[in-house]
Amino acid sequence: MTPTRAIGPAALRELIIAGGELALLDPREGGVFAAGHLLFAVSMPLSRLEFRIDGLVPRRDVAIVLCADAGDHDLITRSASRLEAFGYTDVGFLEGGLAAWVEAGFEVFSGVNVPSKAFGEFIEATYQTPHISAIQLQVMVAGGENLVILDSRPLAEYRRMNIPGGIDVPGGELVYRVHDIAPDPETTVVVNCAGRTRSIIGAQSLINAGIPNRVVALESGAMGWRLAGYGLERGRERSAPAPSVVGAAQAAVRADAVARRFGVPLVDHATLADWRAEPGRTTYLLDVRDIGEYLAGHPAGAVHAPGGQLVQATDHYVAVRGARLVLCDNDGVRAKMTASWLIQMGWREVHVLDGGMDGEDRESGPYRPRILGLPAIEADLVSVQELAALLDAGEAVAADLADSLSYYKGHIPGAWFVIRSRLPGNLAKLPDTRQLVLTSTHGILPRLAAAEAAASGRRVKVLRGGTNAWIAAGLPLESGFSHMADKTDDRWYKPYDLEEEGDLAAMRAYLSWEVDLVGQIERDGTARFEVYAEGGHTVA
Repeated sequence: MTPTRAIGPAALRELIIAGGELALLDPREGGVFAAGHLLFAVSMPLSRLEFRIDGLVPRRDVAIVLCADAGDHDLITRSASRLEAFGYTDVGFLEGGLAAWVEAGFEVFSGVNVPSKAFGEFIEATYQTPHISAIQLQVMVAGGENLVILDSRPLAEYRRMNIPGGIDVPGGELVYRVHDIAPDPETTVVVNCAGRTRSIIGAQSLINAGIPNRVVALESGAMGWRLAGYGLERGRERSAPAPSVVGAAQAAVRADAVARRFGVPLVDHATLADWRAEPGRTTYLLDVRDIGEYLAGHPAGAVHAPGGQLVQATDHYVAVRGARLVLCDNDGVRAKMTASWLIQMGWREVHVLDGGMDGEDRESGPYRPRILGLPAIEADLVSVQELAALLDAGEAVAADLADSLSYYKGHIPGAWFVIRSRLPGNLAKLPDTRQLVLTSTHGILPRLAAAEAAASGRRVKVLRGGTNAWIAAGLPLESGFSHMADKTDDRWYKPYDLEEEGDLAAMRAYLSWEVDLVGQIERDGTARFEVYAEGGHTVA
């Protein structure tokens, strides 16, 4: 089938500018997407469509436009067919693809999370967010100056590498926790992330909140520190404690002032319930607290979207432009701070749930998005022991559908890296054995891909429990890109993904890319970043 609506570049640009509900979805693999895409396109690889679509595009009759290269007709067609099978009723595509978009004089962006990255650069340029270099910070540390270094990334990223002495305080938590970390107003607060965005937004958050301390962003973050020749710590667990009663009270006062300045509205539980049932509108309920708090209990249906990450990578949580966003937490501090940034990013309807945790409709545990179209294939499962025996006998070959970085870090010995969206053609590169056994990290993706692989004519089985079950059985793994049926263009690689100390040339290129986004955003002309004066009025 062909998507029902072909939309030309000029018409699509007008739809984007109009600001109505619209999901721009790019079905190419993540690395291909990162090489070039529309500003507000959301990466939605066909390989993992069933996992992501329900949570990111919850309303079945929202307008969807698929955007890819001109030569991706088959990919567009398969994506549209799958979406319509899942009940989506308004699926179109960008006529002529990216080539037509460029020919019309419009911008194509490289990288990931581009609107958020560009917004960070816009904020620094607009508000002249103060910053210091890695060399200046090192001089301050060596001189014993009164300072704290606050790392605004999630703990998992912090554990991987951090500036010596830094404390992990994810961006959405900074105003909430800073009063107990730096109670002395003479303490300089240095905010860093891996690169630039979360350093800038984190520092400006504290400045907007009016804390009395000197606040600076570390220029180019941990990458800038590494490029200056300084070492990084690894595996640390220094996290900011929960705020004291006094600290929380101070944070509430400052967040209220920020909410007034940026016009953050509140919504009650009854109105939220009406909104979520409203036809023709999309409402996202996002819990911006720490993961431990979320797991302990949250409003039913709320998605965990920690505040700093929601600003840093909005497209990871929300795919419908023009949708209504409702943020919740326990006392409003983190929700109000996060909402203030989303409003400045140009989201027109952002609300904070008043008494976020007060409602009776509560649930606990992790957010589990619905996986659409998951078939039952119990008869086609093999155990770890069965697979090991088949491999030893040379009667089977394993195909690993996990992302390429997970494959690189560890896979079943001899398993081939295979991208699902390129099945069954890529299987021609694998040895011709009696059985093909599909695996992935958790073993779910192979169940979706089994029928596609079977189109190759091979006898296909799925490893029960996936590679995790192989590991749990104590069986060995191998690492590296050892058996590759496809290129590693299924994902975008960070400069430090493959090298522990980081690829220095890639770091420099990445940091330059971030800085250059401001000019490209201006040329594009579809973003609606807002500037607010101290009195709360939009001035640009």
